[in-house]
Formats: sequence, C-alpha cells, structure tokens
Amino acid sequence: MPVGVLMQNNTIFARPNAIDIVMTKHNKTLGEFIIENQQAFQYSSGELSRIINSIRLAAKVVNYKVNKAGLVDIIGGAGAQNIQGEDQQKLDVYANEVFIQTLINREIVCGIASEENDDFITVEGNDKSHSNKYVVLMDPLDGSSNIDVNVSVGTIFSVYRRITPIGTPVTLEDFLQPGVNQVAAGYVIYGTSTMLVYTTGHGVNGFTLNPAIGTFYLSHPNMTFAEDGNIYSINEGNYVHFPQGVKNYLKYCQTEEGDRPYTSRYIGSLVSDFHRNMIKGGIYIYPTSSKAPKGKLRLLYEGNPMAFIAEQAGGKASDGENRILEITPTELHQRIPFFCGSKNMVEKAEEFMLESK
Repeated sequence: MPVGVLMQNNTIFARPNAIDIVMTKHNKTLGEFIIENQQAFQYSSGELSRIINSIRLAAKVVNYKVNKAGLVDIIGGAGAQNIQGEDQQKLDVYANEVFIQTLINREIVCGIASEENDDFITVEGNDKSHSNKYVVLMDPLDGSSNIDVNVSVGTIFSVYRRITPIGTPVTLEDFLQPGVNQVAAGYVIYGTSTMLVYTTGHGVNGFTLNPAIGTFYLSHPNMTFAEDGNIYSINEGNYVHFPQGVKNYLKYCQTEEGDRPYTSRYIGSLVSDFHRNMIKGGIYIYPTSSKAPKGKLRLLYEGNPMAFIAEQAGGKASDGENRILEITPTELHQRIPFFCGSKNMVEKAEEFMLESK
C-alpha cells in the first residue's frame, strides 16, 4: 500500500506521510505568518489579517470544488454572461458566491467588487453600520475556461483602504483608486498544488496547501523576479491584430542572438502564466489589438493586483508606456493593455512600443 494511505474497513484514508510531517515541523503556517507580520501592516488593527484569513478559507472551499471537476456537475457553461459579455462558467459563479459570502459573513469589509458582478456590493454589519475600513476587488476564477480541460486556474484579489468617511456606505470612489493605494494583493493558483501568494507591500510570499490537513505552509518565502528572463507569454494566434510595437518585440524575442531566441510559453490563465514567469523569469503580454482596442484584462481585478505583486517581487508592470499602478481608474470594469514580468524584458518591450509610435 502506498505511503500516506491507510485502509480501514475497506475504506481508503489519506494519512500524513513523511513529507507532511517535515512540512509541519519546519514551515510556518499562513496563520502564524500573518500574526508574526501583523505589525508591519499600515493602520494595523486586525482587519487586514482577518481579510487574508477569509480569503484563505474561501480558497480552500473553491479548491475542493476545482479538484472535483469532472466528478460532479460543476464544469461547463452556466448559461449566462457577465458584465463584459463573456460566457460564465459554473465554477465562475460558484467561486464568486463563495468569496463574496465568506467576506460578508466575517463582517470585515465595507464593500466588494467582482469581475463577475455588474456593480459593487455595499456591505453592512449586523448593526446596519458601515464601520469597516477596507474594500476588496477580485477576479474569483481567472482562466475558468481551462477547467474543462484540467489546466490550472486561479483567484486574484486586491485590498484597498476606503477613502469615504467610515460610518457611511461605500461609493464608487472607494473602488476607483489607483493601484499605488493598494494595501494588499495576491492570487491563489489551483494547479498540481494549490498556492496562495500575496503581498502587503513588504515583499511577496507563497504558501502551499497541504491537502492532508487543510493547512497552508510557507513554501516560497521572498519570491522575486529575475531582472532578465527567457520566456515570453502571449497569444501569438492574434499576431495579425497586434500593434506594430508588439510585433517588433516578438521578432526580437525570436531572433537568434545572445541568449535569444526566447521560449514561448502561454497557458491562457493570467495567474498561471504570471506565476511561472515570476519563478523562472519572463514577460507576460496582453496588448491592445484590432479586436480589443482597449486591451482585454481589467485594470482593477487583474492589472493592479498583479502589478503590485510584480513590483514587490522586483519586476515591472506597464501598459506599454505608463506604470500600471499610477493609472487612475475611470470605471469599474476598465480594460487595459498589460506588459508584466522581469524588469529588463518589460523595459525592452516598452522601447519597441515607443519606437513604433
């Protein structure tokens, strides 16, 4: 019988194996890490820690469903579209509900905005007050179309301190803040292992879920981008629709010179592509195109949180010209072009974009 498997009354149970025991002894849990670093949070009073803990709980629930895809009726289309006109998957709807309800039930945020919802949600406490200080923006299931083919997907989240007076209902102004105002951002990747990666402005740390005991452990401390990389991630099937600067950069990536040509790797899930490039060194590009003249990724739910993580990990993120975190949003579902990854690679892409103008 395999190590880590226990049979009792003809039923197979998982039991902690040697790897589980080593991880338990030598790695901090996410909860321990949050407590140890709470004083580093600006305005520290416990709410931000509780938000991260709530996201951890919701992620475990979603992870359970993701891992049952194909066994239960959770894959495929939900028969509806979101505000962007995209077909919603059943898991999109499920993940959205889980994250929203977990945050509401904990009474720790005053507002929530989701890529799957037309408008933001105002959250009241049991006493009908609006005394909480933070708003959360999220993409509850990034790359959900990959679920049907068993490819990694993820969750992206972003946390801001509200700017309207405490005690009043949140307004659109609380959500339309530039990314530099973020107090925390992160993502969960549901892949061969499930990881929660986040930053509060003091570096980036990754935590891997031990499914045997349902606990996240610090597995990737102080994650960083290499200044240079050799991977570029872009949907080259849209090449004919790209602006000339992007076409020129791709030719540069493919030219045999020095450490080039680079390797092309594209999963189609932002979280997965970003995560690989941060670990291995690379650039992710989703530019404007003749099919998507404003770009496709959302500034508030994808661009800002991933840009914040990238910069905290020593990388860079821009729209091809401007720093993502300095863009002032004008609408809840605003789209942007997105260049993100190893600093030198992003700057080289920006050079090609500038020259083509």
